[in-house]
Formats: sequence, C-alpha cells, structure tokens
Amino acid sequence: MKAQSPRPKRRGNVHEFSPGVKISVQIGEDVSDERLQFVKQLGVGWVNINTKGAGATAESMIRFKSKVESAGLKVWNIGNSDVHNMEAVTLNLAGRDQKVEEYKQYLRNLGKAGIYYTTYAHMGNGIWSTERELTRGGSSARAFNLAKADKGYWAGKEYAMPLTHGRRFTEKEIWDNYTHFITQAATVAEETGVRMGIHPDDPPVKELGGVPRCIFSSFEGYKRALDIADSDNVGVCLCCGCWLEGGPAMGADVVDAIKYFAGRNKLWKIHFRNVDKPLPHFKETFMNDGYESMYRIMKALVEVDFKGNVIADHIPQMVGGHYAGTAYQIGYMQGLLERAEAEVKAKRRG
Repeated sequence: MKAQSPRPKRRGNVHEFSPGVKISVQIGEDVSDERLQFVKQLGVGWVNINTKGAGATAESMIRFKSKVESAGLKVWNIGNSDVHNMEAVTLNLAGRDQKVEEYKQYLRNLGKAGIYYTTYAHMGNGIWSTERELTRGGSSARAFNLAKADKGYWAGKEYAMPLTHGRRFTEKEIWDNYTHFITQAATVAEETGVRMGIHPDDPPVKELGGVPRCIFSSFEGYKRALDIADSDNVGVCLCCGCWLEGGPAMGADVVDAIKYFAGRNKLWKIHFRNVDKPLPHFKETFMNDGYESMYRIMKALVEVDFKGNVIADHIPQMVGGHYAGTAYQIGYMQGLLERAEAEVKAKRRG
C-alpha cells in the first residue's frame, strides 16, 4: 500500500509583536480617566480590556482603543466574557453552533480593530473556588480545597455539585468538542491575523461536577491540543497560578513549559501569580509569598526573548483597595523584569 503524504502544515497569518516583555494592567470597558492616569503613573505601557456583548463589536473596540491610546497607552487584548469560556461549545449543548459563529465574529471584530491577541478558555463549568482565606498580613485571597469544592462560577452563572449538567461527560466528548471548535476558530484567526492563547483549566483537577478537565490541565494535553489546532495562530496563555496549582501533576515544571512553548512561538500571554502549595488545597498569595520563585519565571521569559504580555492576576485584597494591590504587584514585577534583563544581558555579553 502506498504511504499517504503527511498533511501540509497550516501556515497561519501571524501579526508580529514588538520585542520585549510587556507588563500590563487589566481594565474595564468603562474605565475612568483617573484609572488610566493611575496606569500611566505605574510606568506601564499596556492594558487589557474586559467587555462583553455590545462592547465586543468592532466599532466599540475601536472606540475603546482610541480612548486608551489618547492616554498614551496601548491595548493588548479586548476580551469578551460572552465567548471567552463557552459551556455550550465545551459540552456540545444546545446553541453550540451559534456560539461558535459568535466567537468567529468576535475574532473578525478584533482584526478590524487592530487587536491581534485574545485569550480563550475551554472549561465546561467555570472556575471553582472555595471560601476565601487569609494570606500575609490578613489579606483576603482566593482559595480552593478539593475536599470542600461544591460549585463553580462563570459570568454570573453557578455550577453546582454533584453533576453540574445532569450527567457525566467522557474525555472523548471533551476532546471531540474541542476539535469541532478549534478547527473552525483557527481558520478565522488565520484570516484575521489574531492569535488565540488558550488558558489552563482553573483549577487543573481531573474532573469537577461530572466534567473532565482532560485537555488544559496538563503539559501533554496542551501539546495534543496544539497539534489538533495545527495553526500558527493558536497557542498558549500560560497562567502561572494554574500551572503552580497543578504542581507535579501538570507533567512539566512551569519554567520548562515556558521554554517549550516559547521555543515553538506558541507563548503569547502570561498570568503572573503565585500560590502557597499545589492541589488538593491551595490559596493564592502575593508574588513573593508563594512556593515558586517568580524571579525564576520572569528570568525564563527574558531568556526566551518573550514578546508577549504579562499581567498581575488575582491580586490579594490589601488595605487601600485595588489601587494599592495593583501598585504593589506591578512594582514587584517591574523590579523582577529589570533584574532579569540586566542579568541575561550580562550573561550574553560573556
């Protein structure tokens, strides 16, 4: 029998990013002038905007982008919570094809607005947390205890144990549903030049509420998923917090994962946060108060010449409110980046 020729690799249409690690702040679509001034005062040049529904039209995106740019800042991503994480797509529920089409139009809108990156998540029943816990100095932080887990949330919807959708789903279903979605989305991403970075499951446990978390809860799952997508426009949003939540069960150290995905030009956004220990029970911490060295992660990003975006994620609640927490985390990240750049530069000079 004559051997079949290998399927040609899809080339994609990748918008090139400018050099350097880009520390960023997340803002809402209704951001105030004061908030934008605060971002400028931090010395940050980039923002990520959160929106949904009417805010995800091309016209709205262009308006948001213009407001941010008039403040002397740049937009990395305009996220749309209506299609960021779609249970109908992940679980093949009623309305799946409509949601796929909605996502494809969202990619087209991003392209028209000149926004060339977006994050996608493939969780069928949301992000799960348990009661908040105290971290350093009495700050309140998100936590998860598998023994006490009873519900997840996404976009105001609650998903409750024991079976969030009335039955158990198989891993094959989750993989088949992902394939159905990503092959269509990748085609439009290539047409528009938009890169899709896929976020890990949060938390990355084997199953919650009858829904397997079998794809984006491990290094091997990611590799298989990217092979299925087979597109230069589909890559990774690596949430360090999720990866650290999983710990050894992820199948690769977080720095090794950074080097692997960056080496294949698949790493475009980093969610920069730490936790006190891996599953089954963790709480989020300040960056310098968890079990991982965040400097080791930042240095790895500089070493691989990362050109993407890095955000402070899930900041513990501090006295002084959100401004205080954001200022602390961003300042810490900037210090790590400056040290890493100096160290790597000196090493390359020999």
